[in-house]
Amino acid sequence: MLTTAIFPGRYVQGAGALSVLGEEAARLGRRALVLMDPFVAQTLADAIGKGMSGKVETIDEVFAGECCDPEIDRLKKLLADRQADVVVGIGGGKTLDTAKAVAHAGGLPLVIVPTLASTDAPCSALSVIYTPEGEFARYLLLPRNPDVVLVDTEVIAKAPPRFLSAGMGDALSTWFEAESCRVARAANMSGRLGPMTAYALARLCFDTLMEHGPLARRAVEQGAVTPSLEKVVEANTLLSGLGFESGGLAACHAIHNGLTVLPETHKFWHGEKVTIGVLASLFLTGRPPELVEMVYDFCEAVDLPTTLADIGLADVSDDALMRVAEAACAPGETIHNEPHEISPQTVLWALKTADAEGRRRSKESLTAA
Repeated sequence: MLTTAIFPGRYVQGAGALSVLGEEAARLGRRALVLMDPFVAQTLADAIGKGMSGKVETIDEVFAGECCDPEIDRLKKLLADRQADVVVGIGGGKTLDTAKAVAHAGGLPLVIVPTLASTDAPCSALSVIYTPEGEFARYLLLPRNPDVVLVDTEVIAKAPPRFLSAGMGDALSTWFEAESCRVARAANMSGRLGPMTAYALARLCFDTLMEHGPLARRAVEQGAVTPSLEKVVEANTLLSGLGFESGGLAACHAIHNGLTVLPETHKFWHGEKVTIGVLASLFLTGRPPELVEMVYDFCEAVDLPTTLADIGLADVSDDALMRVAEAACAPGETIHNEPHEISPQTVLWALKTADAEGRRRSKESLTAA
């Protein structure tokens, strides 16, 4: 049986990494379409310009806010009209996914610069496409990973702590899903089995979060770059990216996708909804009680959601949760990579049980206080 691992071409991380952005881009082209999210355009344009100056000509463009087909089509036209030969995406996950889709459409090399460690999207050969209204539409599987992923941890440290925690929520799913795929001998994102390297990296991702996650959260609360922050940024970005892509996805992300059918969840971050998927999967897959306790403790320590109310679903009905469960179990969803049979009913039960456990723990914390 063939195994396959998937990697970006080059990974650069550290405080001040933006200073070498032009050097990295110049290895790939001379005229760059630089797609920035609005916040980046307002706050980092000078640093980006300085990093690119004298090395690459730039065409600056501001992302419209949703990774959807109309925005991709708009940028494809701009790419052709301005004759860029490299794409640089700078910002959050949806900006980066859009840059990937546009570079793929133009057949051009790609530099990805995440300004948040909030998802594992930067390293992957995958774009998550939404509708213009923000509902999950499909995965766009790309033929290659980004040529360069550049992460400036000084920028990451200045972002609100919620973003780092959301990235930890996304990364928290990596080992659970890769382990399910390993046991089930389910395919990774290449359509083949993952190698032992992928499963080992997924486990390293989990262990890094458990050891350094709370300390990294405290560092970001102070706007500080520390060794723990560097490790967690690498876990959120590189280890989680490699682990999910080469290890595989399963219940956690499928439940996230199901949650997007409820508009109340749209204002919450990807990793926050994935966290609910992780917690539900603990009960869906019968994980040991001590592991369940560890995961809930971790989520509380880094301020990740542990109840449905935490993602806007305080008064959600069973009928609405069944819609979530049915979407999570749709044909072709990654939940079917779990090593045992899954149904919408079992997903509904798992969501309710995970929520009840989170509420119980919250009540105990309030009583103790």
